[in-house]
Amino acid sequence: MILVLEPNTHPESAEYRMLTGELERLANIDYRVHREVGKEVTLTEIYLIGNTGALSVEQMRVLPCVAKVVRVSEAWRVLGRHQQGDDRPSSFDYNGVHFGQDSLNVFAGLCAVDSPESVGAMMKALAAHGQVCTRMGAYKPRTSPYAFQGFGAKCLPYVFELAGRHGIRVIAMEITHESHIDEIREALARTGNPTGVMLQIGTRNTQNFELLKIVGRQQEFPVLIKRGFGIDLDESLNAAEYLATEGNRKIVFCLRGMKTNMGDPHRNFVDFAHVPVVKRLTRMPVGIDPSHSVGSRARAPDGLLDIFHVVAQGVVAGANMILVDFHPDPSKALVDGPQALLLSELGHFLDDVAIARDAYLRRAELTRRQAAAG
Repeated sequence: MILVLEPNTHPESAEYRMLTGELERLANIDYRVHREVGKEVTLTEIYLIGNTGALSVEQMRVLPCVAKVVRVSEAWRVLGRHQQGDDRPSSFDYNGVHFGQDSLNVFAGLCAVDSPESVGAMMKALAAHGQVCTRMGAYKPRTSPYAFQGFGAKCLPYVFELAGRHGIRVIAMEITHESHIDEIREALARTGNPTGVMLQIGTRNTQNFELLKIVGRQQEFPVLIKRGFGIDLDESLNAAEYLATEGNRKIVFCLRGMKTNMGDPHRNFVDFAHVPVVKRLTRMPVGIDPSHSVGSRARAPDGLLDIFHVVAQGVVAGANMILVDFHPDPSKALVDGPQALLLSELGHFLDDVAIARDAYLRRAELTRRQAAAG
């Protein structure tokens, strides 16, 4: 059970102390407090843990400071979309960009940063098409110890400076160790905080629970967590819950294909049918990674690349974020060049995404009209 308190409830107030006193008297019930401090409003939620089945919603609703009571119906207590009374937000804003189950953001960029020239060309192209988000890989976990591992902290200053120059607001950047958070924070400060960063938990680290806890404890940066490539959806959603239970609720869940030869000849079995499933089960915005799902520039007989088709499937299903690889010269890319799209294809790609998004919105509106008509 979740108690949502009145906005700006102060932990030192007499009413709050009365509330916690009542909770401490409940038999076999523990509680955990989560407080999110915004610029104008502080939100407080209290999670009751234990035998809450005997507690009625009405009994809890009359307690001091309580604005709303939510009965937990999903395993994911913090992120779950619970059945009774759960109208908590399914969105957040970061550095001027809105992320929610009602929005769509495109993060086109370099799978791995390889030079200032490539970064500059990518960001210039994005700015020309009115885009304010990108992906830039500085830390690259690789299957082979001999493969390129990314330039790490060395490339961060010029990546951030170029982002500021071209009006890029948010960069999705994978991290593999807690020290990377400090390196990103220091590089942003050193360059005057010209942009924002969304920390990315890659598929290999989805069950690195200590890293999840550390990333969850910081609330400065939102988090993009990818589905684990060798685990089921339930396990991956629990990984996101690790982040949330530590305090960070600004989370996007990203589908990136499942590792199985059933997906051949694609790199991974495309799992974008789970977009509406994750949106139904949780309040997280849901992203898709078509590049790592398809893994090539294969082209269908209709002339469209498989990546375009897969993106359309995810967007028509209601995806809220697209993480996609581009490169000025894929033949020279240090990571995943064969799947990267060309900068000359960026306009076509964005136009195609807009068509798919319009189809989704029209389908949703049709359903609303049908429901209203009874």
